[in-house]
Amino acid sequence: MQKEPPEPPGDVFQAIADPTRRQLLEMVADGERPVKALAESFRMSRPAISQHLRVLREAGLVTERKVGRERRYRLRAAPLREVRDWVRQYEWFWQGRFAALGQLLEDDE
Repeated sequence: MQKEPPEPPGDVFQAIADPTRRQLLEMVADGERPVKALAESFRMSRPAISQHLRVLREAGLVTERKVGRERRYRLRAAPLREVRDWVRQYEWFWQGRFAALGQLLEDDE
């Protein structure tokens, strides 16, 4: 019997597009957290939080560890390098804007 190939990792940009998922990432950046503790910070059901965590897990942004009956999540920041690298290509734009603003402020003095 042939094994099915693993699913490709999810899209990091899609995963962080949702504000709830970004907040979950901030929470697990402080350390491993159980689903129950994560869900307490939101006004939505635990299954909804679990769905958000699944998207983050599929994108490789969190790891899941089972401890007894509890599932705990931890940040896996390496995939965020893709976001950092993409944003970095626009750094020249912001540097130019800040330089122009600095010049404008100096001219007003």
